[in-house]
Amino acid sequence: MSPQVDEETPLLQVQQHKPERTPLPWFQFMIVLFLQLAEPLTSQVIYPFLPQLIRDIGITQGDETRVGHYVGLLQSLFFLTQAMTVHWSRISDRIGRKPVILIGLFGLSMSMYCFGLSTTFWGLVLSRSLNGALNGNIGVIKSIMAEMTDSTNIAQAYAYMPIAWSTGGVLGPMIGGALARPADQFPHLFGNNEFLKKYPYFLPCAVPATFSAIAWLVTFLFLKETVHAPTFALPKLLRSNKKLTGKISPTSGINDVTIEIPDNEKPVPFRKLLNRRVLIAAGNYATLSLVDIAFRAIQPLFFSTPVELGGLGLPPSSIGNLLSIFGLLNGVMQIFFFAKLHEYWGSKKTFMMGIASTVPIFACFPILSYVVKSNGGVTPLAWMFVALQIILSLSISFSYGAIFIYITAASPNRASIGATNGLSQMSVSICRAIGPAASNSLFSLSMRYHYMGGFLVYYVLLGISALALVTASMLPRQA
Repeated sequence: MSPQVDEETPLLQVQQHKPERTPLPWFQFMIVLFLQLAEPLTSQVIYPFLPQLIRDIGITQGDETRVGHYVGLLQSLFFLTQAMTVHWSRISDRIGRKPVILIGLFGLSMSMYCFGLSTTFWGLVLSRSLNGALNGNIGVIKSIMAEMTDSTNIAQAYAYMPIAWSTGGVLGPMIGGALARPADQFPHLFGNNEFLKKYPYFLPCAVPATFSAIAWLVTFLFLKETVHAPTFALPKLLRSNKKLTGKISPTSGINDVTIEIPDNEKPVPFRKLLNRRVLIAAGNYATLSLVDIAFRAIQPLFFSTPVELGGLGLPPSSIGNLLSIFGLLNGVMQIFFFAKLHEYWGSKKTFMMGIASTVPIFACFPILSYVVKSNGGVTPLAWMFVALQIILSLSISFSYGAIFIYITAASPNRASIGATNGLSQMSVSICRAIGPAASNSLFSLSMRYHYMGGFLVYYVLLGISALALVTASMLPRQA
């Protein structure tokens, strides 16, 4: 007797035997990875030059301890406005994934051009807000991934999924560091270009903006719709086993036909998503994102902070190179090790390993500060701790692949994948909105008022890591 299936039945069932792996639809899969690259490029490209941009527009009035506050605010704005875009995922359940992705890519492109042309703080605020508000692609792309896969190949798909983020993590900081202030960095090429002198950060912003425009064209021409039984696709439904009522003739309109879809294939109401499985998976995704974004936000700020204040005093180009090294290593680790590690350890242990690694990652900051201050500059010992921190941070990305599997498994049915991802993405965006602003502001306050020797921010982050570990323990052993 087959088990009863209803809207509360988990999407992925635990297999008693190991079935043969279903091949991935590689052409469409590679298109999705290509489209996903637009997001990390636009978010990562500003990290190397953002502290210097804040100094250049003069809003801190020369007070170095205030730089972190404004950097964190701009980093958070994208995720704050993105948290309001949960409706994009629910809309994609009804009208299809492709139209929503096209809107998102258009928003990314236009807002990045505007960011590069902004010369005031409020111009940056408006551009960054539009960047997040018009883009709901993260949750929608995860829904496409889930609809392309099944329980036999989903781990393999999520092993490749970080390729886009890793590539963006390599190219974004490299572009941002290398092309910022081109008239100063390359005077023989751009020294006489008055436009780039007036808008010194337009060039690094124009690269991801143009890429997003190209991605829009690729989506329009080649991406196939994956949403399960969309209500607008009448010809597809007529070929399916859905129950139809009414008379159908060559002259019939769509309003002449009534389509009855089984309850377990309909998107469930929002309140039905608020069950224990979805909330635990979404909650862990949120806490993972909080500790991760806090680290990613503080790291370039710490690298940029002058040595006498406890930072490394590095220029944007060096910061971009370090972040690019992380992105390159992260991509290699994800491609070659995530699926094997997940198969050996399972989702829960893989997830908890990444969360646990944040404890020594945050502990490296005060150690680095002490080493640099004691020696009056960046020494080989300091570079050893920078390398250790980068290597440890690679394991955080393993946690993302694991939690994506939990979220997909928690969806009540395939028709609700978009809504489940949208709910999860909303909680993540809220945490990512809080993380940079709170951590960077706390970094500035700790430095300005010397709280706990200037290390208060790191004690708080270690406490958040402990909280994330407690939350991770609530996950079921198997997705």
